[in-house]
Amino acid sequence: MKNKMFCYQCQETAGCTGCTAGGVCGKKPDVAAVQDLLIYVTKGLSAVAVQLRKEGKNVDKTVNHLVTVNLFVTITNANFDKEAIIAKISETLAVKEALLKDVADRTALPEAAVWNGTKEEYEAKALTVGVLATEDEDIRSLREMTVYGLKGLAAYTKHANALLQDDEDIDVFIQTALTKTLDDSLTVDDLVALAMETGKYGVKGMALLDKANTVAYGNPEITSVDIGVRNNPGILISGHDLRDLEMLLDQTMGTGVDVYTHSEMLPAHYYPFFKKYDHFVGNYGNAWWKQKEEFESFNGPVLMTTNCIVPPKDSYKDRLWTTGADGYPGCRHIDAEYGEIKDFTPIIEQAKACPPPAEIEQGEIVGGFAHEQVFALADQVVDAVKSGAIKKFFVMAGCDGRHKTRSYYKEFAEALPKDTVILTAGCAKYKYNKLDLGDINGIPRVLDAGQCNDSYSLVLIALKLQEIFGLDDVNDLPIAYNISWYEQKAVIVLLALLYLGVKNIHLGPTLPAFLSPNVADVLVKNFGIAGIGTVEDDLKLFLG
Repeated sequence: MKNKMFCYQCQETAGCTGCTAGGVCGKKPDVAAVQDLLIYVTKGLSAVAVQLRKEGKNVDKTVNHLVTVNLFVTITNANFDKEAIIAKISETLAVKEALLKDVADRTALPEAAVWNGTKEEYEAKALTVGVLATEDEDIRSLREMTVYGLKGLAAYTKHANALLQDDEDIDVFIQTALTKTLDDSLTVDDLVALAMETGKYGVKGMALLDKANTVAYGNPEITSVDIGVRNNPGILISGHDLRDLEMLLDQTMGTGVDVYTHSEMLPAHYYPFFKKYDHFVGNYGNAWWKQKEEFESFNGPVLMTTNCIVPPKDSYKDRLWTTGADGYPGCRHIDAEYGEIKDFTPIIEQAKACPPPAEIEQGEIVGGFAHEQVFALADQVVDAVKSGAIKKFFVMAGCDGRHKTRSYYKEFAEALPKDTVILTAGCAKYKYNKLDLGDINGIPRVLDAGQCNDSYSLVLIALKLQEIFGLDDVNDLPIAYNISWYEQKAVIVLLALLYLGVKNIHLGPTLPAFLSPNVADVLVKNFGIAGIGTVEDDLKLFLG
């Protein structure tokens, strides 16, 4: 079956059905095609690795890293560079062909494992292996939900790998699950089970990254972060990769160049390790989708360590740099192997020649409420719950985005009663983390655990409260889940919550387009998944 562009992996997909003429994110059809092919050949490489392990043979961890990076490259807003993606396809095919020589029994290998086209054949092949190549709507839905969860899981494990932390069980699962998405014998029930198993490994992946980050940088602690500017040239670093930030801070020491975080990099300020850098001065701007205005006013270079890239304006395109899985045509890219030092000298030299950032706001925002910090406050929190000072917690983690209906989350936060507390992680917090929502007996009403992967902290906090209150079921806690989603890292967080038995999650601003009606019905009946309504109606629903 041949098909043109079709992508529905993010919340903003056209018409909440699928992008066909070009991505709402700015992805062109030719880039979408090579991303589809990269996923296909990565599934083929995974199938070969799975077979080798069945035959008792070793698979080097560089293969594991290649699989995770390839998945990360195709996440929404990460890499728009067609030539870079084509190079990844060629690299993957070469690695796969080398491994294939050691496979004794090729009879069970899928077509993806043995296909080895030339660059001239990539375009034609890409048209046959996209999302719509799976004709059955429900099988397609479940396959894609698993693949999107694996993309999110790969993003988290990639950050852990950058800190030289690996978990081969996770890598083996990723490759096994990718291989199963090629298996036409699997039923709907089989694929539902595979999606839930992906959630299980999502928990393991977030735990791995939590360990990697805290071993390297300490446990996050309550921190006030300046949102103003100083009168020095600056570099703005966005994304999630803390190892990139560490290298940049080391190399900018004594240069007269300040470093600011943007969007999902904000929680870096909460780690004790980074507080030793006097030139690490604060956070600039808001969530990723406002970057066109904020990158322009920042004046200095911007380093994108991960998604989310918005196609840049010409006014600052020469100041936008990428690293890791990221890429954008015409923007310069800096990279190195795991364990090696990236050379950020060109970015630093550019920064020295730029004017200081223009101030766009003043004040401070408070965060750092990851699991260990909240555990330290456990007695205070429990007393507040027992006294009735805190009636309910609302988990409002997830993503921010451009969709106008996302104003719902700001309005919902403002409308919550004063005896409720918001638990958040991810860039969703930018809808309300600068509002004056006050505190309850000294406990801020917005507890920011950190990046989207730090949703793991929110899970640990819920499980700790369940233990403290002696409850048999985590769903008996006074916690409601009103989560906003945008892309694939939110998918793995959702699958992780479902695996842990969390029910009645409300997801918005729209339900995923990749859920077929029958698959959506399964999630509603088994887990109580629901969309959002009006603020007024949802408050009545949540609060009774």
